[in-house]
Amino acid sequence: MTSQQDLLDTLAQVARALGNGHRLALLERLAQGEAPVETLATIANLTIGNASQHLQHLRRAGLVTAQRSGKQMIYRLTDERIVTLMGLLRQVAETNLAEMERLVSRLFAGDDADGALEAVSRDALLAGLASGEVALLDVRPEEEYEAGHLPEAINIPLEQLEAMLDKLPKDREIVAYCRGPYCVLSHEAVQRLRQLGYRVRRFEEGYPEWKAAGLPVA
Repeated sequence: MTSQQDLLDTLAQVARALGNGHRLALLERLAQGEAPVETLATIANLTIGNASQHLQHLRRAGLVTAQRSGKQMIYRLTDERIVTLMGLLRQVAETNLAEMERLVSRLFAGDDADGALEAVSRDALLAGLASGEVALLDVRPEEEYEAGHLPEAINIPLEQLEAMLDKLPKDREIVAYCRGPYCVLSHEAVQRLRQLGYRVRRFEEGYPEWKAAGLPVA
């Protein structure tokens, strides 16, 4: 007969699968869209063999699925709620772990003292888009942008930023976004563009959180 402990032990399998930073990196990338193991290995700074092992842990826990396409295995998240789960982990850690707060402050240590680089909240971004006062800049790689992005966002991968400035409007504030709250691509884009005289801030979340909230995507 099934006991409550059996259910809790099965639930713990999901927790164990999440208990590895490399696996969280793989999930963060898959939150942008499906990808082959080769791409995932590069993003997580793993060998293909190690990435495959981590993906198998995630697959057994029901967090990812895989489908063969030619010679490649293509992975994707099984459920959009995984993004919400990762967000809850982040919020709990930031609220209760002093080490987490210290690491986040170091990650964004370049923010200036007067708060000019303060991140834009979801509600503020929605208001800015509704009023037409804000233009969106997606600094993720092109393949991630093509898999899904915020409506009317301009895609300029970070490494191409200076070469494609003519695509950016100068009569509106620019809000840059990337993979999620800890993605430094948008942060670096903001710093570069501010040095060039643009009015620009970064979105405090990313494409996965926007989509998981049920907001429109393209």
